[in-house]
Amino acid sequence: MSSKTIISEQGPFIIGEIAQNHDGSLGMCHAYIDALADVGVHAIKFQTHIAAEESTLDEPFRVKFSLQDDSRYEYWRRMEFTETQWRGLKQHADEKGIQFMSTPFSTMAVEMLARLGVRCWKVGSGDTLSHELLDSMIATGLPIIVSTGMSSWREIDDVVNKLESSGTEYSLLQCTSRYPTPLEDVGLNILDEMKSRYNGRIGLSDHSGTLVPAMVAIARGFNLIEVHATFDRRMFGPDIIASVTVDELGKLVQFTESVVDLDSNPVDKDWMSEKLKGQKELFGKSVTLKADLMVGHVIREEDIVPKKPGSGIPWVDRDKVKGRRLIRDVTKNRLLTWDDME
Repeated sequence: MSSKTIISEQGPFIIGEIAQNHDGSLGMCHAYIDALADVGVHAIKFQTHIAAEESTLDEPFRVKFSLQDDSRYEYWRRMEFTETQWRGLKQHADEKGIQFMSTPFSTMAVEMLARLGVRCWKVGSGDTLSHELLDSMIATGLPIIVSTGMSSWREIDDVVNKLESSGTEYSLLQCTSRYPTPLEDVGLNILDEMKSRYNGRIGLSDHSGTLVPAMVAIARGFNLIEVHATFDRRMFGPDIIASVTVDELGKLVQFTESVVDLDSNPVDKDWMSEKLKGQKELFGKSVTLKADLMVGHVIREEDIVPKKPGSGIPWVDRDKVKGRRLIRDVTKNRLLTWDDME
């Protein structure tokens, strides 16, 4: 498994968020691990729900989508897996070389994931004010990533102060908790402001259902990215509409690798010009005749025109040709040479 971690390196780190896109199927979770690992995603993130620890029968649906769950509480129960099942997912991810992550929504979920050996925490946008949850994560000493989708600046300041005072390594993700997020609400401008205000790594958690915000953020140097992933936009679930496909996610990984190649290989313009000397000659222009001319003709300005390649008398030296006498016949479809003149 790669030793890359989110905090210790500033290179690209792409997180494929599965959330509930598995619709409660353990087999689907394993399939997502295989698929995201195959396209080179750095981390796969699930959500660890324990209904009795985080919800009540009074919790309303954010979107009433379910045809089989009478309440959101029942939906969260259907999204639960046992610790043994979570361990199997973690082991599968380790074997595939993709980092396993899962957002806990209760302190009991934190304790279970800690036993599995997760390497960092992700705080969902709805839990930035859940101090008991943050405290349980901080107590593990692991890095923490915080999504800020519903937070004001004051609330983000409070979270950051809490993390920094405890010596916790942290990252902040600009996020807008709308599903899907219209492009005008993504807020890429906030990335720069976060970078100027805070010491942690800054990135983007995007729910637009397109690659555009993530690609623009990466091009601007913010390459800690989280996006929801699905096998197909025709699948079932509340977050499908805010997800990109696995294949699209693979294209995002390729894009980030290309940006790294571009940024890590500066080019010296003069060195490149010398390296392309042959190409430059091929595309350059040389002195040629406008018409076939016979021996003895004295070359005038109106007799010459520039044509490719640039391996003959350079067009910039055309004044040196004027007034010279041809010592042999020269056709218009070849380069004029100094040996053609006296």
